[in-house]
Amino acid sequence: MYQPTVWHDYFLMVGGGAAALTGLVFVAMTLHLEEITGDPVHRHRARTILTGLTAVFIRCALVLMGGQNGQAVAVELIAVLVVVEAILYSSFRMAERSADRGVFLRSVGSFACLVVEQVGALILFFGHEWGLYVVAVGMMSSFIFMVTGAWLLLVGVGVQQAAEAGSTK
Repeated sequence: MYQPTVWHDYFLMVGGGAAALTGLVFVAMTLHLEEITGDPVHRHRARTILTGLTAVFIRCALVLMGGQNGQAVAVELIAVLVVVEAILYSSFRMAERSADRGVFLRSVGSFACLVVEQVGALILFFGHEWGLYVVAVGMMSSFIFMVTGAWLLLVGVGVQQAAEAGSTK
């Protein structure tokens, strides 16, 4: 039996954290917009990080909406995850010529986290509330990729700026 009150605090905390991180990452990216837009790998990271964090917020908000049963929540989660997977795939395809093996492996890891969430949502759809634990594991694992991806993006921009500064001296 799906019990939304049991999950309220978890999704409230994760959704709030995702919203805060989205804002911080957006500001950091804005400060380095020229470098990010000029490099396909940076654009890929920026696109997937912002999409991922925003989608976590949206998924948490959907779970917290009142008056839904577990099947409705599961369908909403799966729908959002399919959209995120399509964006991740499309973004990687745009960056793949410039991407190294690490970018490919990180994209596969991020995609795997989304699939884990979908499996959890399917379990929930078929009436087993423990599917939300699987969703939570996938969501938290995604955070690892998003936060480290943001760090790699900012480090990559910093290295690029340092190289450009060194070549002008």
